[in-house]
Amino acid sequence: MQTPLSVSAGLPLASALALRADVWSAHALGSMPLEVCATGERLLDAELPGGGWPLGALIEILQPPGVHNEWRLLLPALVHSGHGPVVLVGAPHLPFAPALAAQGLPAQRLLRVQVGPAAQRLWAAEQALCCADVDAVLAWLPQARSAQLRRLHMAASGHGKLLFVMRPEAAQQEASPAPLRLHLQPQPQPQPGAVAADALQLHIFKRRGPPLDAALRLPARSARLRLLLALAPHDALDCTPAAAAA
Repeated sequence: MQTPLSVSAGLPLASALALRADVWSAHALGSMPLEVCATGERLLDAELPGGGWPLGALIEILQPPGVHNEWRLLLPALVHSGHGPVVLVGAPHLPFAPALAAQGLPAQRLLRVQVGPAAQRLWAAEQALCCADVDAVLAWLPQARSAQLRRLHMAASGHGKLLFVMRPEAAQQEASPAPLRLHLQPQPQPQPGAVAADALQLHIFKRRGPPLDAALRLPARSARLRLLLALAPHDALDCTPAAAAA
């Protein structure tokens, strides 16, 4: 238990806060020591408390209907998260294994748990977070309630895991225990009819710090990965070597 902070008469509040490294001022970006995993994007790391994705915390990623840019955003961190399984719970589409392997995430690390009802997805995600060998959990939970998300957040916190939950952008108005919430969408093209790239526009609307007014613009990924994705047949996206059905 932390000792209470007392402010002596005549001592400015700012000076009192400076005496305690574990006191966070809401006007500043959280600076307490955190165990994090770098995002692979310098612009994004600079705007996150601790300088990366927090381990042991629920990270909520909201996207417009039909948009799935989570792999574009999360792949660098997953590559460097360790050597254990990356568990996919309720993924709407299977990733293209050759493209992921080309960027350093072998198919052998992917474990897909495909279940239907929301309650089963939540249970599967919670069990994966409690597994010592698992490095990260990605869960697609469009209808999860705040109390259910809190259980996942506590499970991630208790075991120090990377936890990303994908939800629709309509959930932005709902309460959430996630200390970090992002809205992710493709970068608008400057010219009508231009070839779509995988540059991203990212808005951090909840973090341990002041609101981020301007959206971050993340550049397109390597041409090699874009080519692999373009060559992937839409009906054959698979990570079969590590796929598992529950």
